[in-house]
Amino acid sequence: MSQNDTVVSFDEVSFEYGHNKPILDEVDLSVRRGMKVTLMGQNGAGKSTLFDLITRTAKPESGQVNISNGVSIAQARQVIPRTYLDLTMTEFFEKAFAENAQGKTQGKIYDIDKRIDEVLEVVNFAAPHDRVVRSFSGGQQARLLLASALIQNPDLLLLDEPTNNLDAAGIAHLTDFLKNYKKTVIVISHDADFLNSFTDGVLYLDVYTKKIEQYFGNYFDVVKQITARMEKENMKNAQLAKEIQENKDKANFFAQKGGQMRLVAKRMREKAEELEEEKVDVRKEDRAIRPFTIPSQPELVGEIIKITSFKVIKNHKATNRKAAISLKKNVHLLLRGPNGIGKSTLLQTIAESVGDGNVSTGVSDGKSGATIAAGVRVGYYRQDFSTLNFEDTVHQSLMAVTASRNEEEMRTVAAGFLITSDVIYTKIGSLSEGQKGLVAFARLVLE
Repeated sequence: MSQNDTVVSFDEVSFEYGHNKPILDEVDLSVRRGMKVTLMGQNGAGKSTLFDLITRTAKPESGQVNISNGVSIAQARQVIPRTYLDLTMTEFFEKAFAENAQGKTQGKIYDIDKRIDEVLEVVNFAAPHDRVVRSFSGGQQARLLLASALIQNPDLLLLDEPTNNLDAAGIAHLTDFLKNYKKTVIVISHDADFLNSFTDGVLYLDVYTKKIEQYFGNYFDVVKQITARMEKENMKNAQLAKEIQENKDKANFFAQKGGQMRLVAKRMREKAEELEEEKVDVRKEDRAIRPFTIPSQPELVGEIIKITSFKVIKNHKATNRKAAISLKKNVHLLLRGPNGIGKSTLLQTIAESVGDGNVSTGVSDGKSGATIAAGVRVGYYRQDFSTLNFEDTVHQSLMAVTASRNEEEMRTVAAGFLITSDVIYTKIGSLSEGQKGLVAFARLVLE
């Protein structure tokens, strides 16, 4: 591969978070110009860390991260930083230019409004430039995050779960854009169909070996390659294990015969050791969260929540609309609609009317026309994790909602969500976005 064709490469790069928390171990990889690469790996394997190393916001413990001369980099993260939420849209995009991924401060962008309009058209979104970022829905904020990276017209585009919070139309629009994008893209995502539509190759981060495996082909082909390789290696290891045991059994048999047979026994043991060396290190299967149940309240009967009205704001005018929605115990309701229609606003209004996790008094919230029956406990999961205190450790956050205050119970639930002892005392703000989501779900189960 010509050096001029390589946008980014890692040469024996190692990285760790604090003592005894290795993430990468002597990793080698290279990404060619114009490639569209998927970054795969279990939550906490180091996918976001890889982005931090590429953008120079993190430094390797050893090895070298090489970026080709003149290559510009922009990254679209999963969640808008909390410090950006009170900015206007113009200020938000100016921030994208003010400090780009290489840390080079740029001058004032005089045609910022024109550029904003152009990039918003790319992500199929429109809004006044003076509107505050906080006022947008989660899906709309996801489009802003993508647009803030695209507006820089980077040579290397880093996308961290770009389909999170996007509706079907938004995902389709993003897919078409990436298919036609001529520059280099590295994407973190768990959306298989989305990835398969444009992927040229896969970088797989093995959470166990701390290595990166590099594959070429579309997403589905790569998954088949990984599966076939694992099956082949497992079969080889099974055969070797059988031969090893046979040699050990023979060694024990001949050793008991004494005399010259002990030399035969020695050769059998040496053969078993040689076969042990031939065994292949097979990537372990990714752990999955255990099936879980959010505990019900057996004492509840009849209607749990009733919505009789809701408020619609159009052209800055509020209009009350009537509704007739009633949910009883064990009934599920799917709330769907395009980004920005008000789905999260409705849920937040209902949840905040009784306080997150508190017991309602059976009165209407006065805002959404919703009445929650007395005694109902309300749990609320927000896609931006704003219900979590980022300064708390995982342990503090989970114990705070564990009704029994039983640490053993808390740790059992946490383990089911892949929250293990190596992260239990980590601050939530230091976790990956995927790990934050698991903490939020664990809280719902424990409440």
